[in-house]
This record gives sequence, structure tokens and C-alpha cells, in this order.
Amino acid sequence: MECKHSSGVTQRLARIAGQVNGIRDMVEEGRPCDDLLVQLSSASSALTQVARLIMAEHLEHCVLAGFETGDRETTVENLKKALEQFSKMK
Repeated sequence: MECKHSSGVTQRLARIAGQVNGIRDMVEEGRPCDDLLVQLSSASSALTQVARLIMAEHLEHCVLAGFETGDRETTVENLKKALEQFSKMK
């Protein structure tokens, strides 16, 4: 099943890419470690928020569609895999 994600996912990922590029620039400039750690924490939190958004979209679209088409076993297996991956996020 093909998943379509909201524009919010794409926008957030673009913002995170900008953050990561900024962090790389900070490293190259020799910025203090505490400044880098603050920015890394912010980027990590942003990624977690994107993961939550994707999980919500998965539930709202993919899981519901799977149950509506009657493909319950595959839907439950896919949901288990998604939850397992999501639970690995820190």
C-alpha cells in the first residue's frame, strides 16, 4: 500500500535538514560543545515530532484502509512493525 503524507511532514523535514546543515556549519566553525548539544537536542526533538505525525497518519489512513478492505491480518502485522520502529525513537 502506498502511503501519502501531509505537506506538514515535508515541511518539517525541510526545516530539520536546515537545522542539520546549520549544526554542521557550527562544527566547522568550532563552536562550543554546549551550543552544538542544544542544537542537536532540538533537531532530535523535531525528528521525534515528525515520527509522531507519520504514526498518526499511518493510523488514520493505512490502518483504517486496511480494516475497511478486510485485510486485517496484514494490517495488524504492519501496525506492529510500525509500533516497533516508533518505539525505538528516543
